[in-house]
Amino acid sequence: MASADMPVERTMFVRKATGLVKGWSVFDAFIYSAFAINLMALGFGYAFTTTAFIPKGALIAAIILSGLFIVFEVLVYASMIAVMPRAGGDYVWQTRVFGGGVGFVLAATGWWFILWHWVPIYAQILCVEVLQPLLTILGYTGTSPLHADWWPYSATNGSGIFVASLITAGIATGVVAMGMRLYARVQKWCFYGGMLGLVIMLAIFLTHSKSDFIAAYNTSAHNLYGVNGDAYHGLISASDKAGTSTYPGFGDFPFKETFLLVPFMLFYNLWPNWGATLYGEVRGASDFRKNIYAMGGALLFTTVVVVVTFAAMAHAIGFETYGIMSSAYWAYFAAPLAIFPYPGTIAAFFYTNELVQVVLILLLSLWFFGWAGSVFLSSTRMIFAAAFDRVLPEWAAKVDDRTHAPLGALALMLLPSIPISALYAYSTKFYSYTLDATLVIAITYFGTTLAAIVMPWRKPEIYRASPIAKYEVGGIPLVTLAGLVFGGFLVFCLYKWFFDDAYFVNNFDSKIYMLALYVLALVVYVASRLMRRREGIDLARINAEIPVE
Repeated sequence: MASADMPVERTMFVRKATGLVKGWSVFDAFIYSAFAINLMALGFGYAFTTTAFIPKGALIAAIILSGLFIVFEVLVYASMIAVMPRAGGDYVWQTRVFGGGVGFVLAATGWWFILWHWVPIYAQILCVEVLQPLLTILGYTGTSPLHADWWPYSATNGSGIFVASLITAGIATGVVAMGMRLYARVQKWCFYGGMLGLVIMLAIFLTHSKSDFIAAYNTSAHNLYGVNGDAYHGLISASDKAGTSTYPGFGDFPFKETFLLVPFMLFYNLWPNWGATLYGEVRGASDFRKNIYAMGGALLFTTVVVVVTFAAMAHAIGFETYGIMSSAYWAYFAAPLAIFPYPGTIAAFFYTNELVQVVLILLLSLWFFGWAGSVFLSSTRMIFAAAFDRVLPEWAAKVDDRTHAPLGALALMLLPSIPISALYAYSTKFYSYTLDATLVIAITYFGTTLAAIVMPWRKPEIYRASPIAKYEVGGIPLVTLAGLVFGGFLVFCLYKWFFDDAYFVNNFDSKIYMLALYVLALVVYVASRLMRRREGIDLARINAEIPVE
């Protein structure tokens, strides 16, 4: 037996194995990616309405074109996962290719700090796609507390969005704390239910005509919103006067304007890799093709469903009408009725039966509830991986014995998100600080893309031993070529976001605030490295090793 005073053996990592379990199948990863590229929450919840900002761009073409570029993102991430299928994703790859400092700063800012700010962004979608339509249908209209117009963010009322943020954070915390196996079960229920709602919505659009819509729009404008008269033709007339009534259709492709619309589409479809930090818990993650099936399959599925949905809407309401309603919502002109152009709400207009309307909205709300946990889940694995490397406190790498969920890492997501949500809700200035929230994540993805480009030369022994080493084009590694294409595409989008006013994210205050988050990450890393050095632990040596499973 060892003597009581014998030094305790310290492994390079926090412990000899992560304690995480492979609780997900490739199909579970596919569903997670499909929720991440959320056609209802992110597409119709924001991205597609931006056709109002660049009305000469062809929306359908921009969706398809951006999806083609995102294919190369899928190739990059499928490759990196196959090489190092470890919890932490971007953090692990960047720290092993570039070193701990660069990798931690990019990953901590893009996966940890910035996701605190996404809680109220998720909550806003909850408000405009679920709470506001339901309360309007039930007759609870107006701005009184807990009524329809009380919930979304506004400069004069922040209480609604703050409460919605608490609800969102609570949902995310609950499903993440359950562990991966139960999370997978919940997201399957939401996916199947959400698909049922989507099929019903498509059937409604396909079985009604434009004349049906005009009548339904006017009836709903009166019954639900108190607007009298011919609200539909009032909308069209106001749009004509403002010069916002013409939008390119399905077969149109004005090249320059469509390319300018593409960076907006990334707010919806940049995310098939959202589960990359989780692949240490996905069975078969070292199989390059299975990773393609999960992420690429989700991208293809979502793109096809979006195009089909727009085709059905074009049949029932007219394709241009969606653009006109988007312009009215963004206040490009004064219309008799300017509501958020959510397809679920529009489909509900065709019925006056409250039960039918409520059931449709509730089924479609599963696209939000199945997605809500993603605001914390992927980030907890980045935090876990950094703690497992001893960069963060070791308690953040502890996993629950029953659920195998890293509850310490989850707390580091939940607790800061509450004051951040309060600032978002009650400070009119702070709202503008969050405008670059997508840009910061894209920079993290760019870091991984650079790592993928140089990995065959920076880490040749790891690359040659990986299953992707056999994939080359003209003697050049496929991962490098994919990285060059996707990296160039990201540079274009980042440039437009940084310098073009059309995208509403090149806010000076937001840039300074996001820069401060990078500085915070650097301070955390430097402080940790100095502290660990005093303990006799070399973080640089740890970052040179692949974490154990």
